[in-house]
Amino acid sequence: MPGSSRKIPVWLSVLVLLVAMCSIQGGASLAKSLFPVIGAPGMTALRLALGTLILVVVFKPWRLRFTREQRMPLLAYGLSLGAMNYMFYLSIQTIPLGIAVALEFVGPLSVALFGSRRPIDFVWVILAVLGLWYLLPLGDNVSHVDLAGAAYALGAGACWAVYIISGHKAGEEHGPATVALGSLIAALVFVPLGTFQAGVALWQWSVLPLGVAVAILSTALPYSLEMIALTRLPTRTFGTLMSMEPALAALSGMIFLSETLNLQQVGGLTCIVIASIGSTMTLRREVKVEKVDIG
Repeated sequence: MPGSSRKIPVWLSVLVLLVAMCSIQGGASLAKSLFPVIGAPGMTALRLALGTLILVVVFKPWRLRFTREQRMPLLAYGLSLGAMNYMFYLSIQTIPLGIAVALEFVGPLSVALFGSRRPIDFVWVILAVLGLWYLLPLGDNVSHVDLAGAAYALGAGACWAVYIISGHKAGEEHGPATVALGSLIAALVFVPLGTFQAGVALWQWSVLPLGVAVAILSTALPYSLEMIALTRLPTRTFGTLMSMEPALAALSGMIFLSETLNLQQVGGLTCIVIASIGSTMTLRREVKVEKVDIG
């Protein structure tokens, strides 16, 4: 059964990842609207608690069986998932969403770079970096960026890198159901922490509907879809495709926060899209070669 579940077309795995990224950026914009009420730690707790509840009901993780070799990657996956959420929300509390995502992207970009072996892989990574530079020229804005917020975003990026690597190992046999157990591990640590920091402000019925929406958009849906893609795409390709994340964050800002893009930023978006298309085309050729080698 696990073997047959992996017979998913490459283009479908890429599409699943794109939907996941759109969902998580829309959820981030919605979550930020609740910061004045419950704060970033409270939002982290609410998102993880509700998202984990949804995932546990759907996937019933107590049925899963993990080998001894999979347990440490699973623990690392769950802890990195929770820490990534926690630090990312702390970052966007003081710096713009687009800049936070660009700084956070250092994590998956590093995974893509260190996993590259051929010159063409470096072309897509370099093109993605060029797009990020023009989309969010940090050289012009860094003096106006809160240093603590930037540090939290970079920390979230480091956790993102661990999430990619450990998730690939932990979820290889169980796919999306692994997300439920990983989210449960994250919730056991960061829900009590966020609840304590938020205090009584978190216990308001008025925030529950938005909290459910954020949990679905930012946790239950995207992490389940990401696990499908993560276990079916090469790690370096997954990381390179994630280069679209800052672009989608900027688009989310346009839709939900009435932000606009200048010509230079449009050029950056174009570079990132080309890098993503290029990495996908390269992946298709890799899959064909692997089939020939296996015989």
